[in-house]
Amino acid sequence: MSSLVQFAEIVDEAARTAQAIPQFTESAPLGVEEAYAIQALSIERRFARGEKLAGVKMGLTSRAKMAQVGVDEVIWGRLTDAMRLEEGGSLSKKRYVHPRIEPELAFLMKRDLSGEVSPAEALSAVEAIAPAMEIIDSRYRDFKFALPDVIADNSSSSGFVVGNWNKPDQDFSNLGIALEVDGRAVQIGSTAAILGHPIRSLVAAARAAAPIGGLKAGWIVLAGGATAAHALSVGQHIRTTIQKLGSVSIRVAE
Repeated sequence: MSSLVQFAEIVDEAARTAQAIPQFTESAPLGVEEAYAIQALSIERRFARGEKLAGVKMGLTSRAKMAQVGVDEVIWGRLTDAMRLEEGGSLSKKRYVHPRIEPELAFLMKRDLSGEVSPAEALSAVEAIAPAMEIIDSRYRDFKFALPDVIADNSSSSGFVVGNWNKPDQDFSNLGIALEVDGRAVQIGSTAAILGHPIRSLVAAARAAAPIGGLKAGWIVLAGGATAAHALSVGQHIRTTIQKLGSVSIRVAE
């Protein structure tokens, strides 16, 4: 456990100070279970600084990405209140090491959800859905890592921004998504890219979060990237639009 605590301190400090670090798997044979333990310990350090748990993010939510890294299950990370950015506001690029942004669909939970649930049960626990974007960042040098490294680093989750909430009583299984930079589309996709239907990601989130008590009412759940991530540069205006749901935007500052 002492080595896991040390890894947690290293990755937490790397995130806090925006400094790149070597891969943990270069020096230690970490497994997925140990990586999640490191993630939990690093987030505990944030709680000690006053941050509060605000939800979870899902990762590797496309079949292609799963096959690419040789896994058959999604990964997940924690969202804290300090990670949330103002819609239409700005993010400071210097707070990150290798910042990228992904278009997402966000769920707002109206009641707790945990363990093995059906898609219908998952949907019944949703208060609202919204267009969102996640800022992902790897603290590892040269943006190179193995799967346990990613998980230990909070599954690369570093920030998020959420647009206006919409009622979930509509078909959001295959809505068009456009990620624009300065008014030019750089990624085009569909919500169907998220495990075939975003609700399946929420089902996976309820299962994944069961060891920590499950998903809680009031939490935000990011369903996973619907397209490839876009690398951020200072001065860019980023906007994601999801068909029927509206848009969400942010600017990249120094």
